[in-house]
Amino acid sequence: MNDMPDFALVEVVSPFAGCVPVQVTINGVRHALELEPQVTLLDLLRERLRLTGAKKGCNRGECGTCTVLLDGLRVNACLVLAATVDGRQVTTVEGLADGDRLHPVQQAFIEHDAFQCGFCTPGQIMSAVGCIAEGHAGSDAEIREWMSGNLCRCSAYPQIAAAVAAAAKRIG
Repeated sequence: MNDMPDFALVEVVSPFAGCVPVQVTINGVRHALELEPQVTLLDLLRERLRLTGAKKGCNRGECGTCTVLLDGLRVNACLVLAATVDGRQVTTVEGLADGDRLHPVQQAFIEHDAFQCGFCTPGQIMSAVGCIAEGHAGSDAEIREWMSGNLCRCSAYPQIAAAVAAAAKRIG
């Protein structure tokens, strides 16, 4: 007979044990946070800060519903670890308007009826802001190409492209 028990007690130490300090400015407001290393930017925004404009669609970076601007560049917040945004600037759809005055892209989406169900709209708007800032709104084909990372299940693509073009003209 073997003197070994049928099981062994093993202490498991998580590679994610402990929190990391993160200081990030979101929509102009500085936040000092303690976060678990595996928390994504999307989960930080939605679950910790209750900024629910960015949506959790695929959670794999395929649909674009979670698009936000990180230091002015478009990112899928579901793919960004929150710990990596320490010292950086994040803009969400909630941070675009100036009080009651909508951002030109938001206004253009309304004017061009560039949404149906609305689920993808915040990500589309944030991607459009980035697309215009990056200088990729020169033609309908260019807009469609540079907005192609944002999916719309309702197929409002013609209205979205028209809204981006109109906003680009307004922004100059």
